[in-house]
Amino acid sequence: MPAVFPQQITLLGATGSIGANTLDVISRHPERYSVFALTAHRAAGRLAELCLQFSPRYAVMADRSAAKELKGLLQAGQCATTVLEGEQALCEVASASETDVVMAAIVGAAGLKPTLAAVTAGKKVLLANKEALVMSGQLFMDAVEASDCCLYPIDSEHNAIFQCLPGGFRRRPEADGIRRILLTASGGPFLNTLPEKLAAITPEEACAHPIWSMGRKISVDSATMMNKGLEVIEAHWLFGAPPDRIEVVIHPQGIVHSMVDYIDGSVLAQLGTPDMRIPIANALAWPERIASGASALDLFDIATLSFERPDFGRFPCLSLAYRALEAGGSMPAALNAANEEAVAAFLDGRLGFCRIADVIAATLERHGWPEAETLEAVLEIDAHARSVACEEICKRGMA
Repeated sequence: MPAVFPQQITLLGATGSIGANTLDVISRHPERYSVFALTAHRAAGRLAELCLQFSPRYAVMADRSAAKELKGLLQAGQCATTVLEGEQALCEVASASETDVVMAAIVGAAGLKPTLAAVTAGKKVLLANKEALVMSGQLFMDAVEASDCCLYPIDSEHNAIFQCLPGGFRRRPEADGIRRILLTASGGPFLNTLPEKLAAITPEEACAHPIWSMGRKISVDSATMMNKGLEVIEAHWLFGAPPDRIEVVIHPQGIVHSMVDYIDGSVLAQLGTPDMRIPIANALAWPERIASGASALDLFDIATLSFERPDFGRFPCLSLAYRALEAGGSMPAALNAANEEAVAAFLDGRLGFCRIADVIAATLERHGWPEAETLEAVLEIDAHARSVACEEICKRGMA
């Protein structure tokens, strides 16, 4: 059925970089999109500004004290937006009958429940929260298939793959003549840093990505290349490709966002400037194309595109992600939990940069949980792996 406009958008994670880019695209097309709900964790001041600008029906704060602060700010600004609080409220706005489209942009495990709520309710879901699939891949995709949910990837790499796939693709790569999924990676800020200097890396250095503007957690993941590892796992679930058919390609220019290699020798690639508004606009309007606000790509200005294989010795987190995916079961969930705790410790100055991979590896070694068949089991595994990771962080610290 053709879309009825304006479509009502619920934006989970409105104050992050994906949220900002989504609202920018939406603001360019007021005849097509209207904001139904905006959510945030603790950034009450920023969410209040967005409520005054976009006038959503609901604003949800995950944190109770932040919700109280937001209410005061909106009352002072004479804004009629209703303020809700807590995880259940996130799930309610994601699955509300008025919601047409859900942008799932909450970072980390916190986004799993509301994203699954949107999927189960059969919404059009724009998935920017890769951790949801990493934690609960089979459970998540089963929910997608059981509902009327239309799932569109927002990570620039997965959106690029989506654009290079044949029409009607149903997660059976071999049936469609697909040989490999080629995930490009910039290599992050330490691609050419001498290995002996990595131990002294600071959070500020790790968050200074050479191409993309991202949140601090994702920036660190990019620096360790765990972000690419998580994307390998996400690609497995989104596109049905086994681990040995998903290959990471270092591409420092960040222009080719990913590629699909076909058995006839064709390689289809999606190119564009490194601007997240491109995949957001693509997913919002698919199968139509709308203006995103991104600059046009000038190939003559770029002149050179280069590609190289990743160094798994330099980036052990990438190797750990492949190992977790190959092991299957709940290993990817444990990997994600350990990574989140290790990155948080690094950003807080409690863990050295090179120790992030050590904590994750040790957590996986101690993990013996089976497949997680329910959401409750996924969350229990997540909590257990976090506890183990925290023990490993205490052992290692800044050494």
